Amino acid sequence: MQLSEAEWKLMNALWDEAPASVREVHEAVCDETGWAYSTVKTMLTRLAEKGAVEVEMRGNAGWYTPRISRQEARRSALRGLLDRAFGGTFGSLIHHLIDDEKLTKKDRETLRELLEKEHPR
Repeated sequence: MQLSEAEWKLMNALWDEAPASVREVHEAVCDETGWAYSTVKTMLTRLAEKGAVEVEMRGNAGWYTPRISRQEARRSALRGLLDRAFGGTFGSLIHHLIDDEKLTKKDRETLRELLEKEHPR
């Protein structure tokens, strides 16, 4: 499931605070976004329609809980980036990071350690 930049803001608030009411999510994001309460409510409703969150009614208030984990959302976002920008290959992304983003020596060592941990010689 691909999330928009705005949806990521709401989902991050929910992953940190769930279950949360619209008011609680609004309070968590309003300083950064400036969104009105009604905007947050509409966006949460859309996330529920997409299946990203579950809503439980308590009285007349909806309480929202993520249906996807942060890890699942990250995996989906990375897969989308790989497909759109790097021909679907992780190697192309790594090549870009190494050549164009000028990884620090520490970053390179960390990457080497991760690769060796996953695929020992």
